[in-house]
Amino acid sequence: MLLALVLALLSGVAMAIQGSLNAALAKVIGLLQATLVVHLTATVTVILLLLFPLSPGSLAKITQVPWYLLLGGIIGVLITYGVVASIPRAGVALATTAIIVGQVTTALIIDHLGLFGLEKIPFTWWKVLGLILLASGACLMLKRI
Repeated sequence: MLLALVLALLSGVAMAIQGSLNAALAKVIGLLQATLVVHLTATVTVILLLLFPLSPGSLAKITQVPWYLLLGGIIGVLITYGVVASIPRAGVALATTAIIVGQVTTALIIDHLGLFGLEKIPFTWWKVLGLILLASGACLMLKRI
């Protein structure tokens, strides 16, 4: 569990850096163009990583998955576009905070309902309190004192 949380934390760090880099790229080449470049470089990276399998798996099984599990790529483009568009306007900290509030809200729903075949993790009022505190922190970040 600790390793998973450390990996999640590092992913958050990477997300803030990536969003900043992508926003800077978009200033030079354009928003959709940056989104394309980001996904092309990601595709090349994954293809190279497939040459050195880090985990078991088989692309041959792609025909066995429900159609909605293939929406991740489309959603990834929307995420990249949204992050790249929001960071220059809101700033890295505020945009990232808004992203996290959206992620946590959606994650609570996905956990509670056990969507996409994931294990159900019950909703608790403590989690709601945590979300309220997180959203309150985001509102405080909006204040320009």
